[in-house]
Amino acid sequence: MTTSHSTTVPAARPRRASLRRRVLSAVGGLATIIMLTSGVVAATERPAYAVDYPSWDDVLDARRSVAAAQTQVKQIRAAIAAITAEVERTQAIAEEAGAAYFEAQTAFDEAAYTADQLQAQADEAQASAEESRLRAGQFVAELSRSGGGDLSASLLTNPGQADALLSRLGFASKITQQAEGIYAAALQDKNAAQALTDQANVAKEIRDELRLEAQAAFETAQAAAQEAQDALFAQQENQARLEAQLAVLIENREATEEDYQAGIEAQYGAGGSLDAGQIVNGWANPVNGWITSHYGYRVHPIYGYVRLHTGTDIAAGCGTNMYAASSGTVTYAGPNGTFGNFVRIDHGGGLTTAYAHIQNGGILVQMGQTIVVGQNIAKVGSTGASTGCHTHIEVRRNGVTENPVTFFSNIGIQLG
Repeated sequence: MTTSHSTTVPAARPRRASLRRRVLSAVGGLATIIMLTSGVVAATERPAYAVDYPSWDDVLDARRSVAAAQTQVKQIRAAIAAITAEVERTQAIAEEAGAAYFEAQTAFDEAAYTADQLQAQADEAQASAEESRLRAGQFVAELSRSGGGDLSASLLTNPGQADALLSRLGFASKITQQAEGIYAAALQDKNAAQALTDQANVAKEIRDELRLEAQAAFETAQAAAQEAQDALFAQQENQARLEAQLAVLIENREATEEDYQAGIEAQYGAGGSLDAGQIVNGWANPVNGWITSHYGYRVHPIYGYVRLHTGTDIAAGCGTNMYAASSGTVTYAGPNGTFGNFVRIDHGGGLTTAYAHIQNGGILVQMGQTIVVGQNIAKVGSTGASTGCHTHIEVRRNGVTENPVTFFSNIGIQLG
């Protein structure tokens, strides 16, 4: 049964309609829910009726908007987790590259300092050699001037001074030899120092190349780390925006469901007949059909033994939609022995519902998934120990079974 009511609104209803109008107005102000790499989820504003209650299609639209936004939130959270890991990885690489760059820079600085010191030693040795040679030359020149012009003429004209003159010449020769020895030693020291300087300069050039390579690697790593960090910030901003918009959509969905429930109550009274998936008091009728086996002890239709039947069997056509009785988390979705394909939902507070004999390929949710009341979770089937297409509905509180018919009746929903 699909309802689109135009019943006259009781006196208390305009306030509820006003609430929905405010929420819808807030949603209408959002141009988009979120813009991710995968697409855009649009928030469509519907008119807030002063006298009409929302239809079941309105409820489904509101649920779909929330579900789409929740999917986007899940996707962006996964993206943030991946980007966070990338940020950590690139930062670690940048730190390693920075350390390598520091070591290369230090090695270059030390090589440059050593080359400068050796060059200074070579220059000092060269200067010392030149100075020694210059002094020796000056001494010989001075000695020559003090002896007068022609040496042969001096020996002829002053034969008595021949010994002194020859002695002076011998001394000068020795001084010259000594100076030349000092110069040769200084020149050798200079050549050795220059050789070391040349080696040091080669080492400095090599270290400079390594330093530049390390610097380039460091800058590249820094850029990659910054890019990852910027991407993380952008996704975090998207997440904050999306979750704020999701909160508005959830408020809209809740207001729409409340107004729809009010319309059901206004037309049918509390506990009025609801189609599968339609909501009352936060709970939904899980499936359309008729009861074929009640909760309690019974003779098993296949095995013939007497045993507690822990749920209620509701027959329906194969492939009929099954809906979550309330919001919660899927704690099991898969084969489960004689129950066949099976889904269990934890609604919190120790309360769970279960749905059995789902057709093959008919499970539409997965373990760990968060679902909302009235969400299509499966298709009716006849898997497991079953004599025909039906849904076995179970309700447990703190692990103990309860009669589903009584439980849903107390909420205001009639099963079957």
